[in-house]
Order: sequence, then C-alpha cells, then structure tokens
Amino acid sequence: MTEPRNTFLRSMRTVAWAFLGLRKRSGHDEDLSHLRPSHLIVAGLISGAVFVLLLILAVRLATA
Repeated sequence: MTEPRNTFLRSMRTVAWAFLGLRKRSGHDEDLSHLRPSHLIVAGLISGAVFVLLLILAVRLATA
C-alpha cells in the first residue's frame, strides 16, 4: 500500500473534524492508519492557536 504524499494536510483535516466532533468510525480508522503522530501534534497545536486567536479577535470586536 502506498502512503499518501499530503499527510500533513490530511492531519489538518483530521484535526478539523475532531474540533467539530463529527466523524465516521471508518474514516477515523483510515486516517489513523495513514497519519504520523508528529503531524497530528503539530496540526493540533496550529489549530488550537488559530482557534484561540479567533476567540481573542471576536472578543476585541465585541468590546470595541
């Protein structure tokens, strides 16, 4: 089986689904068989930072 070349983009997609909480079991199992843990950690940190920055921006806009 060949491994997909865009594993980091796939990791970002998996983390985005995790943030939403919507995922089929089969898709989850397939992603976990192809992804590297280091990519998931980095994707999670990036997504978390973007989420926090968006919350800060929303609060600043609401209080301005």
